[in-house]
Amino acid sequence: MEQVLTGTKKGSIKQLLASTEYDREVTVRGWVRHRRGSKEVFFVHLNDGSTIQNIQIVVNASNLDGNVLNQITVGACLQVNGNLVASQGAGQSCEVQASDVVILGAADPEKYPVQPKKHSMEFLRENAHLRMRTNTFSAVFRLRHAAAYAIHQYFNDRGFFYLHTPIITGSDAEGAGEMFQVTTLPLDNPPKNEEGKVDFKKDFFGQPTNLSVSGQLQGELAAMGLGLIYTFGPTFRAENSNTTRHLAEFWMIEPEMAFYEQEDNHNLAEDFLKYLVKYVLKNCQDDLKFLDERFTKENNGKPTNERSEMGLLEKLEFVAANDFARVSYTEAINILLNSKPHKKKKFKFPVEWGIDMQSEHERYLVEKHFKKPVIVYDYPRNIKAFYMKQNEGEEEGRETVRAMDILVPGIGEIIGGSQREDDLDRLMTRMTEVGIPHEEMEWYLDIRRFGSAPHSGFGLGFERFILFITGMANIRDVIPFPRTPGNAKF
Repeated sequence: MEQVLTGTKKGSIKQLLASTEYDREVTVRGWVRHRRGSKEVFFVHLNDGSTIQNIQIVVNASNLDGNVLNQITVGACLQVNGNLVASQGAGQSCEVQASDVVILGAADPEKYPVQPKKHSMEFLRENAHLRMRTNTFSAVFRLRHAAAYAIHQYFNDRGFFYLHTPIITGSDAEGAGEMFQVTTLPLDNPPKNEEGKVDFKKDFFGQPTNLSVSGQLQGELAAMGLGLIYTFGPTFRAENSNTTRHLAEFWMIEPEMAFYEQEDNHNLAEDFLKYLVKYVLKNCQDDLKFLDERFTKENNGKPTNERSEMGLLEKLEFVAANDFARVSYTEAINILLNSKPHKKKKFKFPVEWGIDMQSEHERYLVEKHFKKPVIVYDYPRNIKAFYMKQNEGEEEGRETVRAMDILVPGIGEIIGGSQREDDLDRLMTRMTEVGIPHEEMEWYLDIRRFGSAPHSGFGLGFERFILFITGMANIRDVIPFPRTPGNAKF
């Protein structure tokens, strides 16, 4: 017997809907999204996750056992054998006239929570194990897959090597946020040393360890031997934040490039972001069209002053088509100081040189002033990480580093990066200034001691990017099973 495969291979609904070979026997499997019609002849909308489109199954009750008929309910999983024919109705190209239906898995209609009606996002988060059966979340996670594939394709085609950096790290000096501690010591009675402190020498790794907040530092080590590398993996931050933009576990893409200086870094980051946007525009039209319509409905329901001026597809095409503006931090602050929102005190957060710009400032630069994506560079040294290369010859109190952020409409910052400090003495001085013990980072300092070279890198938060391309409002809705304060469900 020939095996029926799922996904995008033989037998998938996506492939059947694209077919023009009608009047042939097919087997299709999937979950019931909707059922309508009379007791004698009714229509079942079946979906297997391969596409946002359902395939219509025409069921003649006289052909089936009554027990089977009663189990064809929303949420049930079916195998349908029948004839693929051109559809007589509007909205679909073809349909299957069922000759046999097998119930692979029943779903009690009184208990199945994801019924064909509008559910709140909070309700669907509480039922995250079932939310991928909805149009919204199946579209989101197909787009997530497409973006991940495009990321690997982009870097592979440009000679980068994919590096797996540690999830467990012995360093707490990365300076990127609060960390989760990893230990096998008994929490109710941990061993103590002579000073009465926890004796981590008796822990699994013989020292304090944490879940990593970034693969960047290890990525730098690899770039100093392999030239071009990128990481793409999970990172963890123990910030007690319940905003729509924060997760405790999320994924980061972090390329590191030897011999790249500031402008090279800008050029790669812009090209990378455009490539990803163009890829999903080309390969995910059905899902993007659905999410664009959803975005428009959600947007129209907001107060006028909170509405986006662009639709989802319009925003993506806008980013793909426009060269990014490039402006120094100092120039950006001057633009904000001279803006109407600042002069009329419409900004919630104050504007002055030295601030870490807020989302409202970033979005003003993108959406109002430049009307295109923006790269802001040369940020104040005191608001940026210790490893960023310092600029020379600047006035006292306005020292800057070769940091850069890419700002896009609707989100604000989506990429952050910098040229890394390659001068050993300057790096050590900066570490002392911010209180990072040199002995903890000898391995990091060594790549400046032995064959130092100019190098740069940046980070793209994957979930932040998926928010951007899907138009979803909450970052918990673009990762399958979100990890947030007080929640590690599923």
